[in-house]
Amino acid sequence: MERTVHTTPTSMPTNLLLLLLFGVRVLAICPPICSCSRGHRVVDCSARGLAILPDSLQHNIHFLNLSHNRLKDLDELLNHFDHLRTLDISYNHLHHLPVGLPRALWDIRASGNYIRQLEKNDTAYHWNLQKLDLSHNLLERVVFINNTLSNLQALNLSHNKFWTVPTNMPHNLDTVDLSHNYLLQILPGSLDRLPRLARFYLHANRFNSLSDGVFSRLYGLQLLTLGDNPWACEDEENINHMLTWMQQTPAKILGCPCYTRPTCGEAHLATRRTWHSAAFTEPPLGADARHPGHRAPMQAVTSGYLSKSAQLNVGQYPSTVNTSGPGEQILIGGGGLLTSTPYSLSTQSSTTIRTRSTKKVLPDIARSTSRQIHICSFETTILGLLCQVLIVSAW
Repeated sequence: MERTVHTTPTSMPTNLLLLLLFGVRVLAICPPICSCSRGHRVVDCSARGLAILPDSLQHNIHFLNLSHNRLKDLDELLNHFDHLRTLDISYNHLHHLPVGLPRALWDIRASGNYIRQLEKNDTAYHWNLQKLDLSHNLLERVVFINNTLSNLQALNLSHNKFWTVPTNMPHNLDTVDLSHNYLLQILPGSLDRLPRLARFYLHANRFNSLSDGVFSRLYGLQLLTLGDNPWACEDEENINHMLTWMQQTPAKILGCPCYTRPTCGEAHLATRRTWHSAAFTEPPLGADARHPGHRAPMQAVTSGYLSKSAQLNVGQYPSTVNTSGPGEQILIGGGGLLTSTPYSLSTQSSTTIRTRSTKKVLPDIARSTSRQIHICSFETTILGLLCQVLIVSAW
């Protein structure tokens, strides 16, 4: 005897409701409060007043901007984003680098928080990391483990509270920014494992002297900033060896101690200006996360290092200045044009324009006058012929 199983119609709406709920969850790949692009893999949730991580983030996102919010704790909340390459958590309320960040990250931006220290486990497993920005925090010490962060190339620790240069920094670093701290010394051997370091920013600290040979193992050094430090120039015994090294190194040095020269080496001096603000200008370490295509104005690595005279003088010049010859307009960071003679405007251009305009008008007048003469003579001829015809017909 066959038994027929009948499904109750009341279960159908329940199943349909569950299917719709799961379907909405799957389709909501971009949180409503954020903006997404590039197939919802670039997510911008910056400046949204967020206190918690938004829901419905797609698991295969590549770029996540959570900057300028009120986030306090992100521990273990981002570890499942296995394809995440760039994470911007700057300017939040974080007191430590989040635990459990994805190991696939290339770029971590965590500036402008309240981070006081970086423990060894915070970066121990980030083998793919290339850029780390921890500027504008409250850092007093960082701990790196040997042979970790092997791909890290740029480290920004500016605007913190360091008293000494960190040791055990990753050996493949190309750029290190330690400006605007409270640095007093560089321990012997701290820089010996950085043969690829090319740009080293130490300006705006509290150095008065440095030990002999502290930079001697930096074989790849190209740029070093030492300005705005209280160098003890009267202590010749401790300062002379550094001055001697500066004369021998091929690296460019900005802000030479003891005001011997504003810059050491003429390769980076401005060629068309009499003032040297451009010599203190370098591009920032990081780009704007929210505007990838935007070209940031030319500025110092840290804003405080730009020459005060440059900041004051830029505003005095108009945005566009006419010069006496081509090629004398120089683009500056304020968005305007600066010339070598900003106060004397040449009159040759305007005079030339007036002369050319006169030359252009005169031929037109001549041509119009000749046309009028030709027309008058033609009309006179016709009238003469008509008169002759009338006379002949009258006869």
